[in-house]
Amino acid sequence: MRNIKWIFCVFLLGVSGLWVAEHPDFWAQDNVILVRNQVLQLTGLMAISLMSLIMILATRPKWLEPVLGGLDKTYRLHKGLGIAALVMAVTHWLWVEGPKWLKGLGLLNVNRPPRPSQEGWGMLQKFLMSQRHLAESIGEWSFYIAAALMVIALVKLVPYRWFAKTHKFIAFAYLALVFHALVLFNFDDWAGPVGVLLAIFLGAGAYSAVLVLTNRVGRKSTVMATVEKTESFPAIKSLEITLKLDQGWHGHKAGQFAFVTFDEQEGAHPFTIASSWDASDRRLKMLVKALGDYTRKLPRHLQVGRAARIEGPYGAFTFDAAGTRQVWVSGGIGITPFLARLKELADLPASERQNIDLYHSVPVEDEELSSRLKMLAQQAGVKLHIILDGRDDLLTGARLRNDVTEWKTASFWFCGPRNFGTALYRDLTGHGLPATRFHQELFEFR
Repeated sequence: MRNIKWIFCVFLLGVSGLWVAEHPDFWAQDNVILVRNQVLQLTGLMAISLMSLIMILATRPKWLEPVLGGLDKTYRLHKGLGIAALVMAVTHWLWVEGPKWLKGLGLLNVNRPPRPSQEGWGMLQKFLMSQRHLAESIGEWSFYIAAALMVIALVKLVPYRWFAKTHKFIAFAYLALVFHALVLFNFDDWAGPVGVLLAIFLGAGAYSAVLVLTNRVGRKSTVMATVEKTESFPAIKSLEITLKLDQGWHGHKAGQFAFVTFDEQEGAHPFTIASSWDASDRRLKMLVKALGDYTRKLPRHLQVGRAARIEGPYGAFTFDAAGTRQVWVSGGIGITPFLARLKELADLPASERQNIDLYHSVPVEDEELSSRLKMLAQQAGVKLHIILDGRDDLLTGARLRNDVTEWKTASFWFCGPRNFGTALYRDLTGHGLPATRFHQELFEFR
């Protein structure tokens, strides 16, 4: 999370600071219209730069996962950038329309400075100037579309399948805004550092938008599979799905996840992988909890023999940490990545295993799954603690600190409800645990 915050802040301050450094007269304008023009340049630059980075992140670049801490963190940055882009775009729009409103109300009466002479302009500059009206119109309507789609994405009132389909149209709006930016960005600024940076952003963003619109995102990491078996766990409203993968899957680490498409109309959904990888077996398991309309219908509609498309693997929740002491904490369906790791550890010699405690907190216990979990923990040499709501005391940071004497040197791995993880993180780091030792899966992609 710290990397996300740093990148977010450095990006915002870096782009805006570079523009202000190139325009020292920004603070010395004595005409409202000149001030407005400068603010429009700055807010427009910030909005399109943010949207460019959003489009790049939308292609799920694997090379960024080590920097950000996994695709779940990448999507968290994607969401934060979306909010910032919306704020900047609205600010930009208000500076476009605001002076008109004030003038119409009789609250603003200033003369527009004369437009600069076209003497000495080249053909490109004259052409861009001739397209200003078109670029302004396209920019205005693209802003309305993009803003509406961003609000839909943030509010979460629309079902996931419709969100996934409509969210894709942001790429169309972005390409229109690229034209808007190319025409209206101050021509003389293209030769400076800000212009070069913007050109890179627009080029990379446009390429990413094309990948999104042509359904090429993740294509190189996609294989076909067949549903081989399903098993329901009614007590916890979950379904275990066993898939037989075609050739092309190069393996995964325990703790990673994949995007799975069972229905083209529904689209891809992210599911954590609940099994270790065996190239000779080529089977993969996922434990899916009924959390929405789609996942609630899966047990009824998912038939053995059905084809599926698997894209991945993604994620950095892979238990890679220095030291031999680890503490795992899962909440409900958050047990899934730990199931995969338990299976991996069971195949390792005892001398290569870490000293691990697994705390599994559940509101309701499923006997079949608990029996399997106990067997896997015993085979892997992991000490298991099952904490049942209403029977046991709540799991807190204080209990973990009391149970694990080496907690300050251990690495903690949490997967479960975000508020639960946040409470544990604040307690443990507040009492001296280095923040880098607490690893939390942020499995939220909207």
